[in-house]
This record gives sequence, C-alpha cells and structure tokens, in this order.
Amino acid sequence: MKALSPPSSQPQTTAPPRRVSPALARFLSHRAAPASLAILALIALACFIGPLLLPNSPTDNDWSAISLAPTLQGGHWLGTDELGRDLLARTLVGGRVSIEVGLLGTLVSALVGVVYGASAGYLGGRTDAILMRIVDMMYAIPYMLIAILMVTLFGRAFSLVILTISAFSWLDMARVVRGQTLSLRTREFVDAARAIGVRPAAIIARHIVPNLAGIVAIYATVTVPGIVLTESVLSFLGLGVQEPMTSWGVLIQEGAQKLDAMPWLLLGPAAMLCLTLYCVNFVGDGLRDALDPKER
Repeated sequence: MKALSPPSSQPQTTAPPRRVSPALARFLSHRAAPASLAILALIALACFIGPLLLPNSPTDNDWSAISLAPTLQGGHWLGTDELGRDLLARTLVGGRVSIEVGLLGTLVSALVGVVYGASAGYLGGRTDAILMRIVDMMYAIPYMLIAILMVTLFGRAFSLVILTISAFSWLDMARVVRGQTLSLRTREFVDAARAIGVRPAAIIARHIVPNLAGIVAIYATVTVPGIVLTESVLSFLGLGVQEPMTSWGVLIQEGAQKLDAMPWLLLGPAAMLCLTLYCVNFVGDGLRDALDPKER
C-alpha cells in the first residue's frame, strides 16, 4: 500500500504594503505645506477649544486689570483692553469667527461658482455669453458700496456678513471653472455620455464636476484668505460683526485706534491673522504642486 505523502506546505504570502498616492507624496514633499497645515490645525484647535480652558472669559471685565500690558500675573498673557477684558481670550474667540466666515464663505463661493461656471462652460453658445456678461456686470458693481448699503438696511448680523462677502466671492471661481469646463466638454467620456442620451444636467454632475475637484480645491485655498481678509477689512471699517461677537478685524480696528497708548491690542490679533493667511497660502502652493496634471 502506497503511503500518502504529507501535503506540501504552501509559502505564506503577505499583502504588499499600501503605497502612498503620488499626489499625497508630492504634497508631503513640499517644504512648507505640511508644516503649515499642522499650524493651521493648531490655530483652529486653539480658537475653538482654547477659550474653554483659559482662566479668563472673553466677555468678563476685570476692573482690577484695566488696560494691563502683557503679563504672566492673573492669566492675562496678552494683556487686557480698556474694559479689563482678556485679550488672549478675545483673540481666540475672534479667530473662531474669522475662521467660520472664511470657511462658510468659501463653501458658498465654491458651490455657486462651480454650478454657475460648469453650466456656462458646458452649455456654451448664447447661454454662456449671457451668463458671463452677468459676471462682467457684477464685477463692475462697487463692492464696498453694496456692503455699506446691506449693513445699513439690515444691520451687522453674522449671517449678513457671510452673505455680503459670498455675494461677490464666487465670481472668480465661476470664471476658473468655466474655463476648465470648456476643455472638458470635448473629451471622449463626455462625448460618449452625450451619445447614449445622458441629459446635460447629469453630464455636468457626474462627469464634469468630479473632474474639477483638483482645481476647485486649489482655488478654494486662495479664496479662504481672501474672504478672511475681506471680513477683516469690513470689520476694520465698522461694517463687520457687532458686539458681543468679535473677530480679528474688529480687534485690529480697536488696536489701531489705541496704537500709541496700548500697542499690545494690535500685535496679538494682527500676528494671528498674518500667520493664518501665510499658512493657508503655503497649503495652497502644496495642493497646486500635488494636483498639477503635468506631474501625473
């Protein structure tokens, strides 16, 4: 009787390690983008959680420390204003408002600009001409005049500030998206979808917009600092958010008025605003290099 040989042992194979995507690798290889992204995360974390951990509230008045210069005593590390309110707490709370305005304004700008620009670029012809002439006419409207008019009529509510900024911030996004759509609508996959009877709205939603994600992400990083800076300018002119809310622009406006007597009122908020804008610009440079089609 023939003995049965034991089954041969099969070599165990291990799954190959997952490779980092080329776009992520290019972003991580950028000199300043990853560090800037980490700094932005720390700033956002400090603005949204920091005021809860500080010993002083941004709205409480410390009458024993009015117009106090930066000191380690009493927890007033960036000093106080003329009402005894802690400047560090107010800076972090003001950063929360500025970040919310920047993100919400950019979101509205991206949604409106992508839909408007993709529709104009794909439909083309007379529709494209009419839609882009509307954009040109809106460029000719004095932005500050509209902002002053809206604030005068409806007040300085937080939602109105976002609406005022978003009313014009989508124009550049629409032009960029429209230019990219003009090149995408002649691609083979769009012709194939059109040949099998897919409706234009479905082609825009399923084939055009997903291929615009890279350029939209890159341009959004340019829009965020622009909107934050616009809100700061409006607040500096007295057209931004109102008490008890504050923002970096409001704090900078207050500090500029008292620069000679209390310079610390300006230095803290201005430094936070500049650092945030620089970091967002560096992240945008990293995304541009990572998502550049020439590098694929």
